[in-house]
Amino acid sequence: MSAEKERIFRALKEIVQRPGNGVCADCGLPEPEWASTTLGIFICLNCSGIHRNIPDVSVVKSLLLDPWNDSQIQHMAIHGNEAAKNKYEAFVPAYYYIPTYKDCQVLREQWIRAKYERKDFSEENKKLAYATGYREGFLWKRGRDNGQFLNRKFVLSEADGVLKYFTKNDAKEPKAVIRVDKINATFQPIKIGNPNGLQLTYLKDNSTRNIFVYHEEGKEIVDWFNAIRAIQFHYLKVAFPGASDHELMHKLTRNFLKEGYMEKTGPKQTEGFKKRWFTLDHRRLMYYKDPLDAFAKGEVFIGSSDNGYMVKEGLPPGTQGNGSWQFGITIVTPDRDFLFTCETERDRRDWIAAFNGVMNQQMSPQEYTVEAYFKHRR
Repeated sequence: MSAEKERIFRALKEIVQRPGNGVCADCGLPEPEWASTTLGIFICLNCSGIHRNIPDVSVVKSLLLDPWNDSQIQHMAIHGNEAAKNKYEAFVPAYYYIPTYKDCQVLREQWIRAKYERKDFSEENKKLAYATGYREGFLWKRGRDNGQFLNRKFVLSEADGVLKYFTKNDAKEPKAVIRVDKINATFQPIKIGNPNGLQLTYLKDNSTRNIFVYHEEGKEIVDWFNAIRAIQFHYLKVAFPGASDHELMHKLTRNFLKEGYMEKTGPKQTEGFKKRWFTLDHRRLMYYKDPLDAFAKGEVFIGSSDNGYMVKEGLPPGTQGNGSWQFGITIVTPDRDFLFTCETERDRRDWIAAFNGVMNQQMSPQEYTVEAYFKHRR
C-alpha cells in the first residue's frame, strides 16, 4: 500500500471509529465498509446497493476499494451518521417501523427512500400517506382454496377500526371485516414468493387466520403496513393513556419469533410423525400443512416456566420411532407433553432457544385468559 493510500485509510478509519459511525446509518449492521459521500454517512454493502438506485441523492464509495480525495474525507468528518440521523430522522412517527439489517429488502429500501429522497421525517407535521387514518386501494390477495393471486379492493378505516376487503369492485358487502387491533402484519417475501409479500394474521373466533397479499410497488405495500401500525398506535394511545410510546411499540405489529418445518405426532404419541410448517408468534405455536395455508391445523400455548412449562431435548423413552429421531424436542405443559423432531441439530438448538425465550417471560393477565381458552378448547 502506497503512503498516500495508507494516509487515506487511516483518516477514514479514524472517522469510522467516532460515535455512531461504527454501524450502518440505515440498518444498524456493524462495521460498515461503504459510505455515501453526498450524505456524509457510513453504510453497509446491502444498503449501498439501495443508495446506488437514488444517484440524484446519494453517491456511494467503498472505504477500502475506491479512491478518495481530501475534500471527500473532510466532508465525512464534518457530517457522519449522528448528524444525518438528527437531520433525516428528526420526526419519525412513533409507529413507523424502522427496519434493521435482519429485515427484508422492501422495508429497508422504502426506509432509505423515505429519509433521503422524500425527506418524510425532516420536517415536523409533514403530511404522510400512511397517517391519514383511512386507506383504500387494490392488493393482490392469494385465494384460500386455489392459491391464485387475485386483485382485491381493501379499505382500512381508523374511524371504524377495521380492515375490509371485497371480492368485487362494486360489491356492497365485504368478504371479511377484520378488527385492526387484532391484526399482525409481517413481511414474508420468501414464503409468498414476491419481494413485496405481506402476511396479515388475525384472530377470528380465537383461531388464527392468514391472508397473503402483495403490491407491485414497494412504496404502496410499505405504506399499507405503516398505515395499519398508525391506526393500531392511535387505538393503543386511547386504551393505555398512561403508557409511553416506547411501551406501546411492543404492542404493534411484530415479526414472528421463529418459523420452519418440524415433524409432530398426535396427543396419544402413538401416531406417526408428520411434517408440518410451524410458526411461533409469541405464546402461540401454530402448525400448518403448508406455509401458505389460511388456517392453522392446530395451536399450542407456550406459557412461562413459572407456570409449569418447559422444553427439553429428546423424546420420551418408548416413543414410536424414537430411535430414528436424532433431534427431538419435548415441550412440557401442565396438561400434556408435545413431541417434535427437527431435521438438524442446529434447527433443534434454534427452536429450543426460541421456546426458552418465551418461557422465561412472565405471563400478562391477558395471556392467562388466552391460556384458559386453550385449556377449555381441548
